[in-house]
Amino acid sequence: MSKLVARDRLIFALDVPSAEEAKRLLDLLQGQVSFVKVGLELYTAAGPDIVKRVVERGMRVFLDLKFLDIEETVRRATARVAAMGVDFLTVHANRKALKAAVQGREGSSLKLLAVTVLTNFDGQDLRDMGIQRTVQDLVAARALLASEVGCDGVVASGEEPEAIRQKVGPRFVIVTPGVRPAGKGVDDHARATTPTQTIAAGADYLVVGRPIRDAVDPAAAAAAIVAEMQTAFDARG
Repeated sequence: MSKLVARDRLIFALDVPSAEEAKRLLDLLQGQVSFVKVGLELYTAAGPDIVKRVVERGMRVFLDLKFLDIEETVRRATARVAAMGVDFLTVHANRKALKAAVQGREGSSLKLLAVTVLTNFDGQDLRDMGIQRTVQDLVAARALLASEVGCDGVVASGEEPEAIRQKVGPRFVIVTPGVRPAGKGVDDHARATTPTQTIAAGADYLVVGRPIRDAVDPAAAAAAIVAEMQTAFDARG
């Protein structure tokens, strides 16, 4: 088995309000980060052009737009994303939306990630929605659904990989946001974990935003996280 390279598995959440700020951060992080997440804030501000700019830098893109709409809309929008050279796209774990996305990416290398339960949700949030299941049970069930309809992986917190693996096996991709180095605040994530905890639990990719973005030295912060991740991947074997 080839050794996992932590720098390839860190996804920097480029959650900034403008293309100019994105460029500033990417310049600072050159050589430290090779994969970035473009989410709703930056995509709303800068549109598809920001994706093109990141791809032209030779970097991979995780487009986190969490599609959920009627099938025709999801299918056509996913086809547009696939044509942009994006690596990962998120779709909410609704059967019809997921199946439409699978159809829309046909013939491309785009990987589809089902959004299971947002990392700021806890059991009370689910009960407020009328869902009488634990977070872990719901995440595992949605991961199984995603696997059955042909998705490549899921987005889930660092508390759920073990339960997901029991449902879908080792090859399903698990991407974990809400990762915080030890000693850092969890911000608005109800189920945050450290890089070491997240990798030990079985995650494949870690999404880190504010601990890098808001650091005095973003490149040093990214390097420290990558070093911790590499140690954890090596220990996992």
